[in-house]
Amino acid sequence: MAILPMKRRGLGPLRAFLVLLGISALCGAALGTRRGNASLDQRGHRHRHPGHVSLHRHRQRDGKEGQVLHRSKRGWVWNQFFVIEEYSGPDPVLVGRLHSDVDSGVGSIKYILSGEGAGTIFVIDDKTGNIHATKTLDREEQAQYTLTAQAVNRDTNKPLEPPSEFIVKVQDINDNPPEFLHGPYYARVPEMSNVGTSVMQVTATDADDPTYGNSARLVYSILQGQPYFSVESQTGIIRTALPNMDREARQEYDVLIQAKDMGGHMGGLSGTTQVKITLTDVNDNPPKFPQSVYSMSVSEDKVPGEEVGRLKAKDPDLGDNGMVTYRLVDGDGLGLFELSTDSETREAVIKLKKHVDFETKRSYTLKVEGSNPYIDPQYIAWGPYRDHATIKISVEDADEPPAFVAPSYTFEVAENAPEGTQVGRVHAKDTDVANNPVRYMIPLYTDIEQFFSINTDNGMITTTRPLDREAQAWHNISVSATEIGGHHQDTKVRVNIKVRDVNDNAPEFATNNEVLMCETVAPGKVIETLSAVDKDVMAHRQHFSFSFAPEVTHNHNFSLKDHGDSTASVYVLRKGFSRLTQDVYFLPVEISDNGFPALSSTSTLTIRVCSCDSRDVILSCNVEPYVLPAGLSTGALIAILACIVILLAIVVLFVALRRQKKEPLIVFEEEDIRENIITYDDEGGGEEDTEAFDIATLQNPDGANGFLPRKDIKPELQFPIRPGSAGHTGPNSVDVDDFIKTRIAEADGDPTAPPYDSIQIYGYEGRGSLAGSLSSLESVTTESDLDYDYLQSWGPRFKKLADLYGIKDCFVDDDDDDEENS
Repeated sequence: MAILPMKRRGLGPLRAFLVLLGISALCGAALGTRRGNASLDQRGHRHRHPGHVSLHRHRQRDGKEGQVLHRSKRGWVWNQFFVIEEYSGPDPVLVGRLHSDVDSGVGSIKYILSGEGAGTIFVIDDKTGNIHATKTLDREEQAQYTLTAQAVNRDTNKPLEPPSEFIVKVQDINDNPPEFLHGPYYARVPEMSNVGTSVMQVTATDADDPTYGNSARLVYSILQGQPYFSVESQTGIIRTALPNMDREARQEYDVLIQAKDMGGHMGGLSGTTQVKITLTDVNDNPPKFPQSVYSMSVSEDKVPGEEVGRLKAKDPDLGDNGMVTYRLVDGDGLGLFELSTDSETREAVIKLKKHVDFETKRSYTLKVEGSNPYIDPQYIAWGPYRDHATIKISVEDADEPPAFVAPSYTFEVAENAPEGTQVGRVHAKDTDVANNPVRYMIPLYTDIEQFFSINTDNGMITTTRPLDREAQAWHNISVSATEIGGHHQDTKVRVNIKVRDVNDNAPEFATNNEVLMCETVAPGKVIETLSAVDKDVMAHRQHFSFSFAPEVTHNHNFSLKDHGDSTASVYVLRKGFSRLTQDVYFLPVEISDNGFPALSSTSTLTIRVCSCDSRDVILSCNVEPYVLPAGLSTGALIAILACIVILLAIVVLFVALRRQKKEPLIVFEEEDIRENIITYDDEGGGEEDTEAFDIATLQNPDGANGFLPRKDIKPELQFPIRPGSAGHTGPNSVDVDDFIKTRIAEADGDPTAPPYDSIQIYGYEGRGSLAGSLSSLESVTTESDLDYDYLQSWGPRFKKLADLYGIKDCFVDDDDDDEENS
């Protein structure tokens, strides 16, 4: 270890004693207290090992000049002490000894220690100056301690010398094994890598002092993973050790790396870490079909687009390296089959491109190529990266429907052809080996009106009635052919039938508008240009010709000129037309189509004479303006008449509603008869009115026990009237309650009663009543001489009645007295 001399800086002389205890494992020499023996450390510093080493420094004495200075023999000054870490002996470790030149050994000097760990880790004997370490030290926790020593007077504590600073270093021992701080490790290297390819570098750390001995000098080695990988002893770089390591054979390797200190020598400490190395994929394998020949089959009734079969080439590589693309490269079925790739399964899918026919060809051959689209140039010499396979496809026979010899048919038939006219013949045949016969028919939904029929055996189509081209020029029907036997499969074909035109329609005017002519028209003026139309198809160079009918050929009013281009003009021959004399002229015109056969028709041209102004602008074409009063137009008259009709309708409706207003006989369920007041505006006929009431019932109280006819319905049953009781009771006999109860019972049992509650009023006063009936209907005289005093004895119910009649009698008596007095 390096030992440096102390700086004096005017310090007092201190004698430093170092007692080295123990045996140094690094230098192999015992460090003791031999006197007069010296040695050198690693840096060439000289170490003296006396029992104590004293440094003499002659001070410059105060006094006279010219004093001779004497220099003593030079000694060694120590400013560093050493102590071995992890010392576990029974006694404290002696670090060193301090001694001052002023110490005469009588115990008057006291040594004081201060600084890092003073008093806790390091203690000093204040008399001798010996320094001891009281605790075990760990260099990895603290490598050195800085302390300060001073000699003071024991009695006065005054410093005898300035403080002296020194360092105590903890001397390292190999007590920490190497550690891999980032393990375990994961690495990747491409497969088929060359020997020596770097995989990764691992690094271990050692907490021991790298500057002292070999405690922190590490050496790497591989314990597991040979012979595939190796590691550099000094750097820890892992490299491949075998060529052509194949991922498809083995993908992962577990490697164990060791780091050992002491340069790897015996006695050193070691640490290990796990490294998982994965081989990554490269495209080093070409695709390969498991079979060289594949057999597939397809039925002849399959439609294009249906799948025939699948095949797949195997490639053990991964991702894009293992991707395989397919294509058809040869074979006699290239036009009938197609190939695609399933994006999920990466299979080659063979599909039908066109229909195949068992009767035409029964087998096909295809050659498929599978190749890698991504090739690594480094491994291109390992190719070729493609493979081929042969596909043999056999066509299976199926019971197919008949096939028409043409995809569609177009026929032509003349219109008005008689029933049974042949239109054309369709033909279908069974394509199967059996070649069964075929039956034909026309589906009803394609010929709803059944214009045509077909021979079920030979397919001849005929008409069932004459056809009219002008009604329907084309007939589009379907014919079905069904195989007789087998699975009765059928097929349909489209048949388009054109109705050929025949000249069977005469021409007629293109428009039927009236011709308006002014009264002042000049002779020779063209008033109309005629044209015609014909429902038939005009042949080439066919045109219409116009002429007057024979009866108007020699008229003196108008003439007609045929232009030969299917038009004609009408001219005026004279002047002086008057609408008052004749306002309308009718000219029959013959129109011929010059067809084969030629047809003609007579159409009437109407010419109306109109009143015009000086510029030949038509003012009026009828005689009404001369008849109607001035100032009223036709629109005004129509408006006036409409208003009158509306007013009359409102009046009639109002009167009808007034007369038909009636009250309903039936009361609604939610209404209660006791809560409704019905008002009638009709007045009775008085006592002589015998039509509205049953006078017999009101006059005869005994009739109350009989049947009373209802006025609101027509009775269906008639009950016999029970004879009333002949006896009469006294005035105090009240049987009104019995009467009412009897009527209620009869009403409840009456089948002709309406299905709702109703009010029945009876003018009955009870049997034996001296007053008789109170109704004015039964009165036959205007004056009554009956005595109503007995009403007072009938009780509270008749009190009001007794008061009324009693008061009336009094008034009558008073009147009579007045008359007599007068």
